[in-house]
Amino acid sequence: MSNKKAGILFKDTPEQKKKLEEVIAAHKDQPGALMPILQQAQDIYGYLPIEVQTTIAEALDIPLEEVYGVVTFYAQFSLYPKGQYKISVCLGTACYVKGSGTIYDKLQQVLGIGGGECTPDGKFSLEACRCVGACGLAPVMMVNDEVFGKLTADDVEGILAKFSA
Repeated sequence: MSNKKAGILFKDTPEQKKKLEEVIAAHKDQPGALMPILQQAQDIYGYLPIEVQTTIAEALDIPLEEVYGVVTFYAQFSLYPKGQYKISVCLGTACYVKGSGTIYDKLQQVLGIGGGECTPDGKFSLEACRCVGACGLAPVMMVNDEVFGKLTADDVEGILAKFSA
């Protein structure tokens, strides 16, 4: 099974595979092993594609559905890789009433991806967040750790261009 969402095919390195095997071996016989294994697997790969979930399920002898259920329940886990530039749009109250929803929609349109996804070239990923603590600058978005405030949808392409050079 391949993770083809947004054109992304899973590829792991021998080093990643070895690290995952070591993590599984270290936790396999402990009660509640799934969470620490998933957390460390995400640290290794940056996300939890179905291939990694399958490896974990088989090693722990639990159904893949159980692993997938945990991964999709907790916000700390991602099914998709993160881009070189992680874009977060605040959809908290202050930002939303000032138009952040329109900015989020514009980013999806321009990047050709939905929330939680990554562009096929691995450059940008997009997610919504609830509050970045910059309500006075609403609406706000962040690219990695850089904050952009008092935005309109017309600002989106210019900001993306800054990171596309």
